[in-house]
Amino acid sequence: MRGTARRLRPAALASAALGLALTLSGCAQVDTTAPSTVRAAAAHGAPARFGTVDCREAKCIALTFDAGPSEHSARLLDILKQKKVPATFFLLGKNHIEKYPQLVKRMAAEGHEVASHTWDHKILTRISDAAIREELKRPDDAIERLTGRRPTLMRPPQGRTDTDVHRIAKEQGLAEVLWSVTAKDYATSDSDLITKRVLDQASRDGIILLHDLYPGTVPAVPGIIDALKARGYAFVTVPQLLAPGKAEPGKVYRP
Repeated sequence: MRGTARRLRPAALASAALGLALTLSGCAQVDTTAPSTVRAAAAHGAPARFGTVDCREAKCIALTFDAGPSEHSARLLDILKQKKVPATFFLLGKNHIEKYPQLVKRMAAEGHEVASHTWDHKILTRISDAAIREELKRPDDAIERLTGRRPTLMRPPQGRTDTDVHRIAKEQGLAEVLWSVTAKDYATSDSDLITKRVLDQASRDGIILLHDLYPGTVPAVPGIIDALKARGYAFVTVPQLLAPGKAEPGKVYRP
């Protein structure tokens, strides 16, 4: 067992030096598997097991939200229900799951994928193995108590991950999910700008990263949904995006 802090790998040291720039520019550089690869590796002719959309044929895109639930999540769920759009929620534990348990239950009841964004948003590449296990286990335990289903997906804070995080995620039955579209909604409350950034980056098999705790994000969601539907996109959860394949614990997924 390691001590209270882990030595950063060279890639992680470079990321740490970049600081906020990494957060603004997107995911860390790690080996990832694309949704199309997962689908292609599944048995030929196998049915898509999640929902009615088959992303081998449809132009799919996944809407994901980090760091909730929040005071804005109920309105977001109303919008998604009205628009008939499923989403994937990567939830924080401290001050979020523990504060809004009824919203976690509602997310699951309304067909959304409920996943983990850790308990306290610690940067996993900077903490001990024991602390990583705690950051991953606590939200999963809480989500399972509330929904009856243990998460199989997690998103590392700021997308920072390494082989140790992969190993521990695998031990806990979790696959990591990064993203291909970011609106940087943590840096602006301009809903029109958030919408533009998403639409400019959207592509087939895209995974859109938004945060429902920021005030400009939820107002942007109806326009994002309507515009992407007009372009022929079908909205799916991350498991639907991979079907008929499925995420494997310890692997990292990104378009």
